[in-house]
Amino acid sequence: MIESTSTIEDLIRSTEQARLRALVDGDTEKAINYHGADFELITPIGAVLTREQYLDAVAAGQINYLSWEPGHIAVRCHSTTATIRYRATLEVEFGGHPIPRTNYWHTDSYEFLDDRWQAVWSQATEIR
Repeated sequence: MIESTSTIEDLIRSTEQARLRALVDGDTEKAINYHGADFELITPIGAVLTREQYLDAVAAGQINYLSWEPGHIAVRCHSTTATIRYRATLEVEFGGHPIPRTNYWHTDSYEFLDDRWQAVWSQATEIR
């Protein structure tokens, strides 16, 4: 890669912010571009969702993000992989049941796939 590390870190941050906007908007056609084919999410309750399960749940409104406000996104990158970590405040509905605004830690693994950065693993942990 020719780009400087700081440029790559900024690109990964902006990619994560675009991914979050697409999820809050329920725009799964856009969101799929930010998720690798073998993406997996580990939810705060320990459930494992594949990319298809996750985006299908968002499309159906089973997971309805009302807001997702990330703090500073820390990035560690090496060649074609990167790990990000940040605190965020989320308000979401699961299966029609509102979850009040809650703070979470998010840790995501990105890989440079098909000429773009894509999330491949994601884990959220509630901050109590």
